[in-house]
Amino acid sequence: MATDTVPPTASSAATGGAEASRYVQPEVDVPALTALLDGKYAEVRGLVRTNLAEYASILEEAETMSRAEFRERVKEVVVEMASTGQTGMGFPEEYGGGGDIGASVAAFETLAYGDLSVLVKVGVQFGLFGGAILQLGTREHHEAYLPDLITGKLMGCFAMTESGHGSNVQALGTVATYDVATQEFVITTHGDQARKDYIGNAAVHAEVAVVFAQLEVAGTSHGVHAFVVPIRSGGKPCAGVRIEDDGAKMGLNGVDNGRLWFDGVRVPRTALLNRFADVTPAGVYRSEIDNPNRRFFTMLGTLVQGRVCVGGAGINAAKVALAIAVKYALRRRQFEASSDEQEELLLDYGMHQRRLLPLLARTYALHFAQEVVASQLHDVFSADPSAGEDAEQARRELESRAAGTKALGTWHGTRTIQECREACGGAGYLAVNRFAALKADTDVFTTFEGDNHVLLQLVAKGLLTDYSSDFEDLDQFGMVRFVAGMAVDTVIERTNVHKLLERIKDILPGGDEWDQEAGLLDPDYQLTMLRFREEHMLAGVARRLKRGIDQGMNPGVVFSRVQDHVIAAARAHVERLVLEAFVAKVRALPESDLKVALNLLCDLHALATIEADRAWFMEHGRLTVARSKSISREIGSLCRKIRPLAGDLVDAFDVPVEMLRSPDLVGPA
Repeated sequence: MATDTVPPTASSAATGGAEASRYVQPEVDVPALTALLDGKYAEVRGLVRTNLAEYASILEEAETMSRAEFRERVKEVVVEMASTGQTGMGFPEEYGGGGDIGASVAAFETLAYGDLSVLVKVGVQFGLFGGAILQLGTREHHEAYLPDLITGKLMGCFAMTESGHGSNVQALGTVATYDVATQEFVITTHGDQARKDYIGNAAVHAEVAVVFAQLEVAGTSHGVHAFVVPIRSGGKPCAGVRIEDDGAKMGLNGVDNGRLWFDGVRVPRTALLNRFADVTPAGVYRSEIDNPNRRFFTMLGTLVQGRVCVGGAGINAAKVALAIAVKYALRRRQFEASSDEQEELLLDYGMHQRRLLPLLARTYALHFAQEVVASQLHDVFSADPSAGEDAEQARRELESRAAGTKALGTWHGTRTIQECREACGGAGYLAVNRFAALKADTDVFTTFEGDNHVLLQLVAKGLLTDYSSDFEDLDQFGMVRFVAGMAVDTVIERTNVHKLLERIKDILPGGDEWDQEAGLLDPDYQLTMLRFREEHMLAGVARRLKRGIDQGMNPGVVFSRVQDHVIAAARAHVERLVLEAFVAKVRALPESDLKVALNLLCDLHALATIEADRAWFMEHGRLTVARSKSISREIGSLCRKIRPLAGDLVDAFDVPVEMLRSPDLVGPA
C-alpha cells in the first residue's frame, strides 16, 4: 500500500532516490495495537490472560507429572477456570452462561497462549459436548444438562469419530435402533471399525457422551443422529459400555482420549437430541427437513463453532512461537558480520528476516481473517433461525469460510512453530523454551475438526455450486455430475473472470498491461492478482470435470484426477479472503504510524503470497521474470522496514510473559 511515508518501489529506496528520502520509520504504539487486535472482546481476553498467568505452573507440570497425574491436573484447572465464567460465555444466560457466542470464541482463542491440553479439554467439554447439546437438543435437554456441564460438575464427551470412518461421518457404523415396545433406543457398535475412537474425556472423566449413530426405526434407516448416552456411573463403565484408553499420544497427554464400544446399550426415547428430527412413542419418524442429506448437513452445520475455534487456536499458537523467536533474534548475536567489535544480532541478517517476518505478516493477516469469520459466527447463531433464505445463505457462507480459515490457520500454525524452533537453534529444542509442547500439541489441529484437505473440498464444492439450493444434496460425485450438467460458460461467467479483466482497466493503470504497470504496493493490484488466480483455477476445475464426464469416465475417477486442482482452487479462494480482510482492516484505520506499520505488514503478506506461487502466475502470463524479481526485491525492502518494529509487533500479541516461559530466549520481563 503506497503512502506518503512508504515508497512504492524497493528500487528507489535501494538507490537512495527522492522517494526513499520521504520514508519515515513509524513508531508502534503497542497498547493501541493490542487493543486493535483484541477488538470488542478485550475484557474477555484480559480475563483469560489473567487466568493463564495464575495457572502458569501447568507448563512445567506437563513435563514433570505422570500422564495420569497430569490428566487430573488439567481437569482441575478446567473446572477452576469454569468458575470464573471464562468457559461458559457462549451458553444462554438462563442456564448460567454468558449469552455471547463471539465472547466464547475470543476466550477460546486466547486460551491457546497457554497449555494446549487445557485448551483442548475446554473445547471437548464446553465446545463439543456442550455445543452438541445446545445446538442439537431442545429445552428438555438444555434444562437437564447445561447447568451442570457449564460448571464442570458434569463431564462429557463428543463421540462422533470412528476408527474406520474418520471424516466420512455419514458412513458411521454405530447403530441406534428404536424399540417401540419399551420406547427406548438400543445402541450397538457393529465391529471394531465402528468403535468410537480418539474421543476426548472418554478414557477417564466423562460420565455422559453425545453419541452419533445411524438411526433405524421400523427397519428404515434415517441417517446419522445424536443421542445422549451415560457411559459411566460412580467411576465405572455403565452396563454394555466398554471403554479403552488410547494411551500416550504425540502430544496433548493431559487429555484423556479413549475408545468406546456399545453392546445393546438402552437409552430412553428422550435421549435423542431432537431439534431437527424426532421419533414418536409409537415409532413414527418426523422431521421438518425432508431431504436426508440436507438434514444431515444442517445438523453438522450447527457445530461449525468448533472449526472456527480451532482455526483461531492455531493462529494464536503461532503468535506464541513468533513472540519467542523474534525476541530471541533481538538478543542473540552470531558472527562478526558488519563489525569487528561485536557479533551481529540474528534479526539483522536478511535471511533471518526472510524466515520470520513474512510469517509474522501472515499471522496478522490470518488474525484479521479469523476476526471476520468469528463475527460471522456470532451473527449467524444470534440471528432469528426463521429469518428465511438470507439466514440460510449466511449460514452456508459461514460454513465455507470457517472450513477454509481453519485449514489455512492450522497449517500456518504448524509451519510457523517449526520455522521458529529452527530459528532458535539448539535452544529451541529444550522443553523449557515451549517449542516441544507447541509442536507436539498443535500438530493434530490440522486434522481434527475436519482434515484440512477435506475441508478445502467443502469450500470448493460451495464455489462450484455457487451455494445453490442443491449445495447440501451433493456428495463429491454428485458435484461432478452437477457441474458437468451445466454449461461451462455459465461456470466461468459466474466466476467473473472476463468481467474482472474489464474492471481491472478501470481500477489499475496500464489497460491490458495492468499486471506489468501497476504499483507492487497497490492493494488493488495485489487483490486482483489473487482474484485472477482464484477465478482462473475455478474455471479450470469446471472444465476438467465436464471434460471427464463428456468422455464417459466414472464420476469418482473424474473427481480423483482433478482433486489437486479442486484443492488448489479452494486454497486460492481462501487466501484471497484473507488478504481482503487485512486490506479492509488497514483501510479503515485513521492515518497514523499504526496504519503505516500495518500497511508494511499487509504489503509483505500480499507479495509473499504472490511470490510463493510465482510459478503459477508466470505460467499463466501474469508475472514476467523481471516483475517476479522486483517482487522479491520489494519483499526484502519490506523486511528491512519491519525489522525495527518486530519486537513491538510481537509484544502487541500480549502473550503473558509466564506463558512465553523460555527465560534464556526472551530475557527478563
